[in-house]
Order: sequence, then structure tokens, then C-alpha cells
Amino acid sequence: MSKNSAHLSVDGISKTFPHRRVFTDITFAVPYRDRMGIIGENGSGKTTLLQVLAGELESDAGTVNVFTAHDTTHPVGLLHQEPPFDATMTVPQVLEASVAHLRQAEADVHTAAEALAYGPHDQAVVDRYTKALDRAEQLGVWDIDARTETTIAGLGLKTVDREHTIGALSGGQRARLAMASLLLSAPEVLLLDEPTNHLDDAAIRYLGTVIANWHGPVLIVSHDRAFLDETVRSILDLDPAPRPYALGAAEDELTTLGVTCFTGTYSDYFQARHDARQRWQHQYAEEQAQLKRLRAAVDEHQVVGHEDWQPRTEVRGAQKFYADRNAKVVARRVNDARARLAELEARQIVKPPKPLTFQGLTAAMQQDHQAGDIDQPILRADDVEVVNRLGSTSITISSSDKVLITGANGSGKSTLLQVFAGSLNPTRGSLHRASGVSVGMLAQESHFDDVDDETASAVYAQAVRPDLTERVPLSTFGLLHPRDEHRPVATLSVGQQRRLALAILLADPPEVLLLDEPTNHLSLTLVTELEASIEHYPGAVVIATHDRWLRNHWQGHQLHLG
Repeated sequence: MSKNSAHLSVDGISKTFPHRRVFTDITFAVPYRDRMGIIGENGSGKTTLLQVLAGELESDAGTVNVFTAHDTTHPVGLLHQEPPFDATMTVPQVLEASVAHLRQAEADVHTAAEALAYGPHDQAVVDRYTKALDRAEQLGVWDIDARTETTIAGLGLKTVDREHTIGALSGGQRARLAMASLLLSAPEVLLLDEPTNHLDDAAIRYLGTVIANWHGPVLIVSHDRAFLDETVRSILDLDPAPRPYALGAAEDELTTLGVTCFTGTYSDYFQARHDARQRWQHQYAEEQAQLKRLRAAVDEHQVVGHEDWQPRTEVRGAQKFYADRNAKVVARRVNDARARLAELEARQIVKPPKPLTFQGLTAAMQQDHQAGDIDQPILRADDVEVVNRLGSTSITISSSDKVLITGANGSGKSTLLQVFAGSLNPTRGSLHRASGVSVGMLAQESHFDDVDDETASAVYAQAVRPDLTERVPLSTFGLLHPRDEHRPVATLSVGQQRRLALAILLADPPEVLLLDEPTNHLSLTLVTELEASIEHYPGAVVIATHDRWLRNHWQGHQLHLG
């Protein structure tokens, strides 16, 4: 490792919150210019890990070491899922704050240059100027204004009024501004938490180019499978690896506990993990069959080889001789079978644990709702328009349709779903809904106001009809681990809160299910399961998304908003 290259080293860090243990004894390293993807189930500690690496949270044990290429006040930069901006700041103020240290480095050069003009033969003055100049060049201070404009344009913020306060911006605009602010601050180690949320294709391509050329390590937490495949070279999986063998087994690749480090793309890792589980299941099945055979052999030989057993006849000595020899053979076989059985039972392969699997749409199918006539229109929009948010749009949705709505940021995807849901009236045009048709929507962001101290199960019980609480308990959907159902909502991760919102929506499944960016904040495993189950939903499903993987694999109808 070159002393001039920035890298990150993590040794044995652990973190526990009052209600739960997040992770234990994590060790890994991210070399210079490596791009690592961090994955794991919602609540596995991905965001917490980034906060510990950034120094925003203190670990309970272990160390984090950042080795930088040069002296800098911003060695690590973190993009938060929810930007922590002051709502009263303007866009220019946010951008200037992000490059303040770069402006200072530029000013230091001018100050040192002035001192050099008056004392060219003073070695201390020369050294100070040389150091200031080197630092300014390493930080790239000479093109701050040009990089600011390029970054703003690349992230699709060029049309945003620069005098707007942060509070006046949309959620997507705030997220993109947070990304711009982070990139302009030029940290050596870049930590990105769900960076493609709220980005359209052009902005994602721009971000991918920036990451590919970044001057230090980059760690990315993302649900965006296409983005991970394009950008990362290694994977860190925070889900503890299950242990196929009983305690006391010899250590090998299948018995490792804790996080998993893998070199390759996300698709490579997903396939490798799938193959490993298939091997585990096959090995378990083979061993169970072998154990069954050995137990049967021991039982059978115990009868045949019993010490009271006598051959049928001992009339002649030869018969006794052969009978004794046979008894010795049987005894040896019994002992061998017992020894082998004891060996296998001592380090027996455990049954592969059943993973937490999404059952939401399957559970919905089991409710008392039946899809209507597949040819019957249940929702129709005629030239609906919302000024400054949605251009004139027409679409007819039947009772079993599966529709994907795509378009660039600002094209009106979320707005159209709000019109369908009835929470927003169109400025022009009309919306027709069949009599009695129920419509439910999962919004982009899940908020549970004034229930921070309530447990997830209590919030669920309050949100659904009383008769459904027992008939369709929260555990029905496989969205939250049983231990998380009894944790206060405020302690759940953003992804876990979104899972809770999805469970509440599906407890009484609507005939028209509206999903706004359903892959945002959800784990990659759940996203895959959710997508696979959509086609089986007993009603209509309308999805607004920027997710390229979902769009590329979509088999239903599509509506593109220009």
C-alpha cells in the first residue's frame, strides 16, 4: 500500500443500542480506490456502520483507521438517507458551506504567496508556501466554481431556483443537493447511503462516472442492483452467515460466522450465495440419509450380534467355527457403525434455517378479496393534469392490470399516483373510479408521527381494522423479524419502518395497489421477493419507479411520462 494512497481499516468494531445488538466484531479493509457495496437485511446495521466509519457514532469496541494521502480536514464524507440540512438555508449557502475548507486552502496559498514576496530568502516562508500550494493542488481548489456547476448539472439541479430555501425544495431535490454538497466537499473516503434514491437515469450515470474516478475508497449502501453491478468491486454482507455445523466442528468456509466479504459484483455474490445454500441443503440431505442408514444398521446388528445369540446348530465344529467368525465380523461392523454414527452426530450439519421470506402478496391473496373481471376497467384518467407537476395524461386500468410508470425526475410519477389515490385533485381532466373500488398507496417515505414509543406490533394493531389484528397478525407477512415487532418504532431503521407501512397496507389488501418507488430503502432480498410476487397479486398494481433493474425485467404494461 502506497503511503500516498488513502485507505480504510476496520478492526473488531461492535455496536449495541439499548433495545438491540446491531453488529459484533466486524473486521475488514477497503484499499485505495476500491469500491465496496454493503448489503444486508433492513435493520442489520448498514446505516449505523457508515455512521461509525464517519465518526458520527462511537463504536462500543474496536477501531476505525483512515489513512489519508494528505493533510485534510475532511477525510471521510457521508451521504445520509435523510439530509440533515437547516431548512432556512438557501441552495447557494449549502453549496458554499460544503467547499468552505477548499476556499480556505486557496486563501492560504494567496497568504503564503504574499509572505513569500516579502521574504523570498526565508526558508520557513518558502516551506509554508510550498506546503499550502501542494495541499491546494491535491484538493483541486482551482476549479471549484466550474466543478460546482458541473455537479449541479450532472445531478439534475440546474433548474432549481438558487434562492430557494431548503424547506421549499422537494424531497428528491434535497437528496440531490445533499449528494452535490458531499461530492464538492471532496472527502478522501466516500460513504454513500442509498445514493440513487431520487436520481433519474442521467444523474445515476453521472454519479457512476464520479465514483469510478474517485481518488479514494468508496463504500456504498444501496438497494439498486444495477448500480451496484456497475460500480462496486467487492461486497460486504452484514447478515450473519449461518453455521451449517454443530458446535465443535472443524472450521471451514461453511462454518464462518459474522459478516461476509466477497470480491466481485453484486450479481456474482448473489449467485455465489445461492450456490452455497444449495450445497448446504444438498449436504444436509445426504448426511440425513447417511445417518438414517447408520442408525438402521446399528439397530439391526444389535439384534443379530447380541451376546445371547446362538447359531442354529452346533452339531459340527466347523459350523461353530464359522458362526464365531461371523459373530466377530458382525461385532466389528457394529462398532464401526457406532463410531461413524457418533462422529457424524458430533459435527452434524444443521438444517438450513428458513429465511425471513416476504409473504405479503401471498397473504393478500388469502383474504376475502377477489379480483374482478379482468376486462372491467376500474380506474380511468382522462387528460388529467396538475399544473407544474404533471402534464396531460390518460390511462385506463383494469382489475388485474400490472402497470409500471416511468419517467425522469419531475415528470409527475408520484403526482399521478396521488391523483389515483384521491389525495390530490387534478387541475384539469377527470378521474373515474368504479363504484366501491378500494385504493391503497405506499408512499415514497414512511412516516409514523407521534408513535415513537409505540412498538411496531402496537402501531400495526392501531392502524388496521380490529377484526384483522388477530386474523392477519403482523407476523403474517414475513416483513419484520419477531424480535423487531416488539421494538419501539423510533428504533427501527428507515427500511424496517417502510416494511411496517407495507404490512399495514396489505393487511386489508386494496383492489388497486399503488407503490411509489417500492424498492427504496428495502433490502435487496425483499426487493427481489416483492417483485417476484407482484404478478400474483389478486388486484391491479401500479408502480412508479426509477429502478432500472425493475424496469429492465418488467413484463406488464408501461406508461412513460415525458
